Amino acid sequence: MLRLTELKLPLDHTPEALRAAALARLGLQEPDLLDLHVFRRGYDARKRTAIHLIYTLDLTLRNEAAVLRRFAQDPHVNPSPDMAYRFVGRAPEGFNDRPVVIGAGPCGLMAALILAQMGFRPIILERGKVVRERTKDTWGLWRRSELNPESNVQFGEGGAGTFSDGKLYSQIKDPQHHSRKLLEEFVKAGAPEEILYVSKPHIGTFRLVTMVESMRRTIEELGGEYRFSTKVVDLDVDVASDGTRRMRGLHLEGGGYLEASHVVLAVGHSARDTFQMLLERGVYMEAKPFSVGFRIEHPQGMIDTCRFGDFAGNKTLGAADYKLAHHCKGKGLEGRTVYSFCMCPGGTVVAATSEPGRVVTNGMSQYSRAERNANAAIVVSVTPEDYPGGVLAGIDFQRELEERAFRAGGGDYRAPAQTVGDFLAGRPSTTLGEVIPSYKPGVTPTDLAPCIPDFAAAAIREALPAFDRQIRGYARPDAVMTGVETRTSSPVRVRRGAAGHSLNTLGLFPAGEGAGYAGGILSAGVDGIKTAEAVARSLLGLPTEMERAA
Repeated sequence: MLRLTELKLPLDHTPEALRAAALARLGLQEPDLLDLHVFRRGYDARKRTAIHLIYTLDLTLRNEAAVLRRFAQDPHVNPSPDMAYRFVGRAPEGFNDRPVVIGAGPCGLMAALILAQMGFRPIILERGKVVRERTKDTWGLWRRSELNPESNVQFGEGGAGTFSDGKLYSQIKDPQHHSRKLLEEFVKAGAPEEILYVSKPHIGTFRLVTMVESMRRTIEELGGEYRFSTKVVDLDVDVASDGTRRMRGLHLEGGGYLEASHVVLAVGHSARDTFQMLLERGVYMEAKPFSVGFRIEHPQGMIDTCRFGDFAGNKTLGAADYKLAHHCKGKGLEGRTVYSFCMCPGGTVVAATSEPGRVVTNGMSQYSRAERNANAAIVVSVTPEDYPGGVLAGIDFQRELEERAFRAGGGDYRAPAQTVGDFLAGRPSTTLGEVIPSYKPGVTPTDLAPCIPDFAAAAIREALPAFDRQIRGYARPDAVMTGVETRTSSPVRVRRGAAGHSLNTLGLFPAGEGAGYAGGILSAGVDGIKTAEAVARSLLGLPTEMERAA
């Protein structure tokens, strides 16, 4: 096949126009084009009066070699890359060294699926519940302020990504096209086929629930085994006379023990007790940067109009999103960046705490993105210099802010909220305006600034007017902010070497968001695939990618 990129058509083009445009672009006649497949469809909305769709097409031609020669100097005409997924190996018949995956979020799910497809019959340990029971527990917090610390937005089958917008795009480098494998598996599990070609695919919570269940069934049919409500509380590490550390097994809550020489650590960014255990067991870890701030809500219609003009509401474009960043210039703020994170068009702000006495916010959308508000996190980058005190100091920093939010909200899991107008003026909110906050179990109008460090509040105050210059109305006085957003990424990195093992513990494979190697469903899932491959190479005694390249 031949790949044609950057083919631009009007937003309202007919289906027939795509084929005609491809033929015209290549100077071909109808009989020359045997097949056409849309690989990617995005849009260019830089001019709101003339929004165009941008296509990448895979074409099967009658005389492809001649066309490629004719367009040899054209960067938009090339052979289609081979994106087929190939397993690094297969478990021999009767192979009994079963790998263990800790965590059933996007990373653990994809690691388990790949290992199962290679015949390794993985055992998946998840401290939370199956996804539907977990959903009931999560709604218990949202509707009745009842928190289950082991079954919530952060813990349980599907991971934190289940209660999100279900975004499936990322800026990671992916030369081996692992993301394509992930998307294809998601489609097999029930995701809409459009995720294979739209430029910013998303799924939404309800569809993610059924997909996670389908993928679990596939893993089990291939010999995998799930153990829910099973918490790993300690590692059994063998230390040789030369100091070499190697995994031997896992201690489980309640006194259980599981022998394991190869363990995928895919615990997510909120497994704070697990990070403490890893540190105590001598697993090499580092503190890393993350970000803190608030969730901000605007009418989705305002965002649509600002981004799409008269095309707002167009079915093909859907609900508009945005991505904003501001590099601070104020005194004492030099080097700080304020940016939008995890933007959820037509979504809701949700309670995302996993610990009693703390308030955490996150954003969620359904596939339809039909709710009245757009929401996004507006966060400020923080580094270990802002929270000195050791590897786990970032966790203490997060907890302090979450406890402040809990107290400011009233001590019953309501969240503190403030209008943008009041925040910029430095006065507490006593009432809210036309923008109705979507957070459940509810909000308390107050002063948000004391919930985050002074520098972070000052940075956001500087950024909001700058964002208003990019999206008119962004700093409207009745836009509402809800706090706090602290779980943007893991506050630690569990370092690993080129072969995927922990730097100092062979057989332990840190992976995904919790280990500091991903951010979001797609990148976490891709890291799960790569980690599964590393486990398989180790189990089978195969060379690493670096060794093969050498």
